[in-house]
Amino acid sequence: MSTAVWKKITAGEIDPVYLVTGLEQHIIDTTIKRLKKALPDIDDASVIRFDLEETPVDLVIEEADTLPFLEDRKLIIAGNASFLKAQDKNREKVAHHVEQLEAWLANPSPTAVVVFIAPYEKLDARKRITKTMREKATVIEANRLQGKDLTTWIQQEAGANGARIATEAADFLVEMTGDDLLTLSTEIAKMATFLNGEGDITTAIIESLVPRTPEMDVFRLTDAYLAGRVADTVSIYHDLLRNGEEPIMLTSLIASQIRLMIHVGALRKKGYQQHQIAKTLGVHPYRVKLMMENRSLPSGERLLIVLDKLAEIDYKLKSTGGKRERILELFFMEPLRK
Repeated sequence: MSTAVWKKITAGEIDPVYLVTGLEQHIIDTTIKRLKKALPDIDDASVIRFDLEETPVDLVIEEADTLPFLEDRKLIIAGNASFLKAQDKNREKVAHHVEQLEAWLANPSPTAVVVFIAPYEKLDARKRITKTMREKATVIEANRLQGKDLTTWIQQEAGANGARIATEAADFLVEMTGDDLLTLSTEIAKMATFLNGEGDITTAIIESLVPRTPEMDVFRLTDAYLAGRVADTVSIYHDLLRNGEEPIMLTSLIASQIRLMIHVGALRKKGYQQHQIAKTLGVHPYRVKLMMENRSLPSGERLLIVLDKLAEIDYKLKSTGGKRERILELFFMEPLRK
């Protein structure tokens, strides 16, 4: 995980070359922020930035080998290192002399810290430069965190803000906000401020301070409908409409929720445990936990009937004008047969 490298940076153990690869922008931004804080005399104005989709890597090397002025070390951010991924020959704008980069990586400048950013899902592991970069640079994987890794990150983020959060509350926070690290970081900081920088972030505090996502409200909506609580279902539905949500989008989200329930039920029958189901389906374990603990959940056969009805509603919504909100409301008011 990135946290191990971050701890070394904070302790002043800074390496000459970093490779940050992946799509999680918050990890990329946090890495740069921590490097700037750890390097004396470095601020936003003194950071040197290159876009490697517009600039050859040769200029990055030249800049790194040029002695810094008024600082012990300069910080260079080389973004969009596209030469590390499979290339689309028709879209290449810049010719990079990667042989020169390979030679430089064997003996990088002692007066520069160079961060290569590769904001891509995958790098081309067959390329010699990719292998060399992974061998010579300190690699930070900026991938989306899931499961225990995400829970651990939340607890560490809470600790960095002077607060504590239990595993159950951390899982609930993910269910409320999703797994975007920037959003989670913002909400954790807000709750820690509410606690004056000490104490426990509980589920009650999360419920009172963190705005629910449409996905979370759809989870509540679906749960209320399947449990036969018509008044609650309609009330949540009207709240979503007032917040600007569209019936077509809501129908799609409910159907997705139902499909997940069907998959969870099928894997559970095969003997899969909660963490195995979450990993297989690529969802947070807390969502699986809620479904597995729901004693009022209908059978897989009944859930398939609901899914068929939602397909009909989706067709009606897309082919009917006028007050489409009423179509979905009538579906919620029709009791689900047990």
